[in-house]
Amino acid sequence: MPPLELRVPATSANLGPGFDSLGLAWDLCDRVRVRVAREYAVEVTGEGAGDVPRGPDHLIIATLLGALRDLGGPVPPAVALEAENAIPHARGLGSSAAAVVAGLLAAWTWARPGRPVDERWLLRRARAVEGHLDNAAPALLGGLTLVVPGEDRVLRLPLDPRVAGAAFVPGDALATRAARGVLPPTVPHTDAAENAGAAGLLVHALAGAPEELLAATRDRLHQPYRAPLMPASAALVERLRDAGAAAVVSGAGPTVVVLGTAAELAGIAPATGFRVRRLRPGPGASVGTPGD
Repeated sequence: MPPLELRVPATSANLGPGFDSLGLAWDLCDRVRVRVAREYAVEVTGEGAGDVPRGPDHLIIATLLGALRDLGGPVPPAVALEAENAIPHARGLGSSAAAVVAGLLAAWTWARPGRPVDERWLLRRARAVEGHLDNAAPALLGGLTLVVPGEDRVLRLPLDPRVAGAAFVPGDALATRAARGVLPPTVPHTDAAENAGAAGLLVHALAGAPEELLAATRDRLHQPYRAPLMPASAALVERLRDAGAAAVVSGAGPTVVVLGTAAELAGIAPATGFRVRRLRPGPGASVGTPGD
């Protein structure tokens, strides 16, 4: 069970109309190191450093230990963790999914050394921890992914190399559970039909027609219901879209992401109360040993 180094990307789920199905990995990554130890130790720098648990209840360690038991692999007496966090916590950029994927990849590498990762196993375990796969899938596979509803099955979709992103990250956090709690159990057929058409158009736009992104990112299934929980983000989405920018709430929010070409995003101005991060689509998670 050698020391491991992992890199896991930030992700944006939903992308407007692709509720619980579409996700995109970015080139903003957490870097994690884990090793067997005699006692638990957690050292975290960067995003969320002052808020995360410092023992076996840290999400990466807890996921790692649970997955090792599931795989029937040896469970170490303790784990030491070092994390350099670049992904903002509780902002809709997949920080918890990144932690889960890191823990699962580490567990597989320790329990099944030298064997290719069983993606179906990893996605099934990620769903058990996260409840859904729209962030975990792109975190694992990279690029643009589609989760097949009702299955632990994921497709990697074509992505136009011109597509980039700009993330507006607010100072206030929003728990995913709270954002899901305001969604109604049913929606009108007209809203569902419009979202289905927009989601189809979004796949087409991201694959090779970025000029369609504004029309393709309209949503009626989740953003209107969540707007009262994040009024500043909702107002920013409206202002950007009125200006012709394909702005959406990233995942459950409250981060706002604008999709477009690099040239289009170059003119996007900062917004009061938000940090702006320029993003490019990125690869999925990786794992290796120090020095690889």
